[in-house]
Amino acid sequence: MTTSTTPAPIIVREVGLRDGLQSIATVLATERKLDWIEAAHAAGQREIEVGSFVPARHLPQMADTARVLAHARTLPGLKASVLIPNLRGAQAAIEGQAHLMLLPLSASHAHSLANLRRTPDEVVTEMARIRAERDASGSATLIEGGVGTAFGCTLQGEVRPGEVLRLMQALLDAGADQVSLADTVGYADPQAVMRLFEQALRLAGDRFCGGHFHDTRGLALANVHAAVGLGVRRFDASLAGIGGCPHAPGASGNAATEDLVFMLEAGVHDTGIDLPALLALRQQLVDWLPGETTHGSLWRAGLPRTFARASQGLATAVSQGRAQAHQPGRSTT
Repeated sequence: MTTSTTPAPIIVREVGLRDGLQSIATVLATERKLDWIEAAHAAGQREIEVGSFVPARHLPQMADTARVLAHARTLPGLKASVLIPNLRGAQAAIEGQAHLMLLPLSASHAHSLANLRRTPDEVVTEMARIRAERDASGSATLIEGGVGTAFGCTLQGEVRPGEVLRLMQALLDAGADQVSLADTVGYADPQAVMRLFEQALRLAGDRFCGGHFHDTRGLALANVHAAVGLGVRRFDASLAGIGGCPHAPGASGNAATEDLVFMLEAGVHDTGIDLPALLALRQQLVDWLPGETTHGSLWRAGLPRTFARASQGLATAVSQGRAQAHQPGRSTT
């Protein structure tokens, strides 16, 4: 049997415009958000969470989501997603023709009440209403159910894996097109990720679409690496590591996009993202957010001098491997 030696591409979905910006005091001007999206697209990013449809009185940072979404939809090949908290948010996402809308569900009962003012099972009921609305409208917008606090909760403490999996199945049964897992408060470690993600993949199959890790305790990249080893190929990240959860004291934010891309590319996984361009965008973002705390490591030291040569060497090796595999009488098993 012939097998490919080319590493599978991995999608890094930028969530800084939503999860990042909603967690800081600065309200970034709409024009800067559009600049951010255009630069990220030019750098090769093809999935961006552009905002959330929540009441502006609660999150003024997200008041311009409809305009930002409309602009994102003009960029070729870009999949623009939005977070929605309820049916009303879903209606706005459908009207704006978002490519994907994500309904968050917290597996922690305490966190769900504090963050969403609903129990987890009430969110499942809302998912069914959203699916019915989407189908009735004839919309092509995909629906993702994101199960948060999947590894524990600062308010509740333990969150049992069985409850996480029960709620994931309930979201699928209620009409979610796909599901994902999030370490909302940064409790995960690589071993826990492998255990839970392995079960999630068995349950949801190809409808399990990815992971969302916070770097609260410095393990976001290690946790992504563990999930990659299981075959997961889509991860959320935030430029400069901005963001976090208000219910996670001391949180340092999301996995930094630039660090995650570097780790994946150094490990011979193709992300399609131009790292120097991404680092230049990071510097712009820092300039746009004076006084705000940012995170990450790659920007301090820059790319290793050997990085480009290593990437070129990989491409050459893959090309040679393909040529050999197609020679008469030669196969790989």
